[in-house]
Amino acid sequence: MTQRVLTGITTTGTPHLGNYVGAIRPAIAASREPGVESFFFLADYHALIKCDEPDRIERSRLEIAATWLAAGLDTQRVTFYRQSDIPETTELTWLLTCVTAKGQMNRAHAYKAATDANEAAGEDIDANISMGLYSYPILMAADILLFNAHRVPVGRDQVQHIEMARDVAQRFNHLFGRGRELFVLPRAEVEEDVATLPGLDGRKMSKSYDNTIPLFEGGPKALKEAVARIVTDSRLPGEAKDPDGSSLVTIHDAFASTEQRAALRADLRAGLAWGEAKARSVALIESHVGPMRARYEELMAHPERVEDALLEGARKARAVALPLMRELRDAVGLRAMVAVNRPAAKQAPARAAGKALPEFKQYRENGLFFFKLTAADDRVLLQSTGLAEGREAGGWVKRLKTEGAAALAEAPVQRGEGVDAADVEAALNALVAAQA
Repeated sequence: MTQRVLTGITTTGTPHLGNYVGAIRPAIAASREPGVESFFFLADYHALIKCDEPDRIERSRLEIAATWLAAGLDTQRVTFYRQSDIPETTELTWLLTCVTAKGQMNRAHAYKAATDANEAAGEDIDANISMGLYSYPILMAADILLFNAHRVPVGRDQVQHIEMARDVAQRFNHLFGRGRELFVLPRAEVEEDVATLPGLDGRKMSKSYDNTIPLFEGGPKALKEAVARIVTDSRLPGEAKDPDGSSLVTIHDAFASTEQRAALRADLRAGLAWGEAKARSVALIESHVGPMRARYEELMAHPERVEDALLEGARKARAVALPLMRELRDAVGLRAMVAVNRPAAKQAPARAAGKALPEFKQYRENGLFFFKLTAADDRVLLQSTGLAEGREAGGWVKRLKTEGAAALAEAPVQRGEGVDAADVEAALNALVAAQA
């Protein structure tokens, strides 16, 4: 059975070496496994919760997307898209919000941490807490459930959010499923074995500590300068050094083969200078990063290529999301107001000479495909919802022309304003007769 795996990347920063080793490289490797259908998305709605700098959000979206593409993400194998390009995400967020208990949100870690900090500072417990922060787990649940992901790789601090997504999915299934499992219950995959690189000062590499090594930014010069600042002990050239516990050795090992790791350890114990060990590490890292950096710089110089890749990914993602959203709308009662269980209108008489038939028209708008049925006087009798594929719109037009009113119950359409169901049925019957 194919397993869907979903990974989101918040767009508030520039990727560094730790991001590449700990998240980007293993995720890309996992996406190449057989039997896996991978969804990677830029979580730019999530970024708005913690960042109110539009230029930073815009820049980060481009840098992160270009980084993943440069690092070898195969958009033919995976679905790579921007969260904000999928309007079904926010629609599903609202449907889930309506079945999520407030008490459950009160217990979310991020909200609790913020209220605890306010309380400790003597502030009102909800001071400076936005509804974005408070409702963050519901948006995350929508990200996951919209594509019915089976597995969601996360850090241990995010496990609670996956459990919340499972709870909300179960509640929705119970209320509206009528025996169907509308949502798959996702499973958190805790990344215990993911490498965590130390930063320049020995702590975890993080922008919060200002101890990162740039992945691409600044080129080879910035990489060399950053590695030169890694803290080492004070042993001189010629003195034996202990490689175990050294941040430099850990960073070197993240890119080294088994033989290269053993060689560096042996040379350090034999007295290799730290400066030479750093130069060797820079050369090794550059041999991996350099070719990717060239691709990254080309993509940054041509952002339209990144945009095209993301829009194609959004098209693929929406082709999955739209059918589910139609099913969910129907499940909660947001259904098209079409005539059902009503006697069919009388067969329209044969078209008189010169009298125009109703006409289907197809068009594209905002990346979606639509069709409408217009009368001879240009009144809109039927209007479709947006569809991900042009051929899907064409398929519905064909069914309505050949099956007539019988296809209305399933068709993604609604009647035009002020149009009577009998007028629609008569128009469709006229088309069916003309086809015959």
